[in-house]
Amino acid sequence: MKFNLYLETRKSLIDNALEMFFHERKKSKEGPFAVLYEAMHYSVFPGGKRLRPILTCAAYEACGGQTENVLQVACAIELIHTYSLIHDDLPAMDDDDYRRGKLSNHKKYGEATAILAGDALVTEAFGLLSQARKKLNVSSDLVLEMIEDISRACGASGMIGGQHLDIQFQQKEEDEINYPELEFLYIRKTGNLILAAITSGAKAAGATEDQIKALSRYGENLGLAFQVVDDILDVSDDYKGPSIQRKNAFPSILSLDEAKQRSRELSARAIESLKNFNEKANPLRELADYVVERQE
Repeated sequence: MKFNLYLETRKSLIDNALEMFFHERKKSKEGPFAVLYEAMHYSVFPGGKRLRPILTCAAYEACGGQTENVLQVACAIELIHTYSLIHDDLPAMDDDDYRRGKLSNHKKYGEATAILAGDALVTEAFGLLSQARKKLNVSSDLVLEMIEDISRACGASGMIGGQHLDIQFQQKEEDEINYPELEFLYIRKTGNLILAAITSGAKAAGATEDQIKALSRYGENLGLAFQVVDDILDVSDDYKGPSIQRKNAFPSILSLDEAKQRSRELSARAIESLKNFNEKANPLRELADYVVERQE
């Protein structure tokens, strides 16, 4: 129950900060860019679990920071994640009509506006990151380092590169893709932003080099565990084996039991990396269990 309360309170703080972000742009929302801001807001809210920004907060807290001070960084992470979802849903990508139980952005506003809404969200995210220095009271050099980390996590060798690999891999037969290749893809498509969310929170709190290394190991294992579990959840209870699995997914290479075991191993490794942290890192420990045990 305490952990559920932690998730609820952090999500509420993040949602309020995101609403403030849009409120501060009220004039733009009422002017010639009204539809664009409406499309941006449409995909940001109601939002999902806010896992990535919560990880930013949890890492910041684990290194001694007060949650309220890192919310701009956490919101930037969520804006970037939302931009990636809008673009992933486009007809040229995954071609999904629905996201989080409602029409995907391009189905609601059209492809052109959806593309621009995604572009605007990722651009505004870096604006938020640059503003975070005032609240965090840290050096400009440190903020630039965080921006560099996040841009690398999102770029051509990170999240965007992972999406590109995913498209390429969809043209291959199942037996042409092996486990290391799929892991390489998902570390970039999913894991890198999760890792950057964690290390950004740690660096913002003035973490030591050893703490950053430990939290990097945590993030690397958690990011991959998250994707393994996502793939498991995509497989229905009447799964019949790789022959009917049409997308790039771990259960198309491993058995379901092997995929579940792999997710548990990754979660255990993530938790082990926190052995030198005190109880302030307990939310991170519980988040590692939560990622593996979630049902949706």
